[in-house]
Amino acid sequence: MKRWIMVGTIFLCSLVVVIYGVNASEKKFFMPEELGGVKVVIDPGHGGLDGGASSGDIVERDITLSIALLLSKQLEKKGATVIMTRKQGGDAIAEHSPTDKFGTIRSRKLADLKLREKIAVNENPDVFISVHVNSIPDKRWRGAQVFYHAGGHPNGEYLAKSIQQSFRDGLKNTEREVLAISGVYLLKKAPMPAVLVETGFLSNSEERALLTDSKYQEKIAEAITKGIIDFMSVEMN
Repeated sequence: MKRWIMVGTIFLCSLVVVIYGVNASEKKFFMPEELGGVKVVIDPGHGGLDGGASSGDIVERDITLSIALLLSKQLEKKGATVIMTRKQGGDAIAEHSPTDKFGTIRSRKLADLKLREKIAVNENPDVFISVHVNSIPDKRWRGAQVFYHAGGHPNGEYLAKSIQQSFRDGLKNTEREVLAISGVYLLKKAPMPAVLVETGFLSNSEERALLTDSKYQEKIAEAITKGIIDFMSVEMN
């Protein structure tokens, strides 16, 4: 009998060691998920008839959606709860209020902005991230840049700086600094830390090629995720 007890004890100890070895490779075995309990609203810029910036058949609304979907997956892997204002190629109206009718494109765009604002306010997230792509007539400019509303939540600036630093460290594609702006409706209306992320310039041929590359889009999502983690690690302490 003692022999069987000894064998059983050895078997249980071996099983514990195996289970520990498997779980030890997972970071969350040792500590809580980095963004556990954090809610993020992601707003992929434009959508539907509002394509945003474009270069040939490359349209901003498609790039922002691709990056936003990758960002959503990465944030969820870190434990965050993610809400997106749109998950498809249409605007937020098409996704959340498809039966609504509008007499003009302008009235629909205004209603779409109001709906995105409503989602952000009602969900009451910890941070709001609006994803965009830049474009200007001068083709030489490139690099990601993060914007915040100077009159908005006081931590919006710190969130912007955190993501901008992550771009500098991770993508190494920019020496730009964050910039306060006042003309972006959603940043003005968001009651939580909110930023607009211009991920690069479609007007620059080299960066345009990168922005349409899935691997580079993944790197952008990683940089934004790290920026949010860095911000929240300070914010919650």
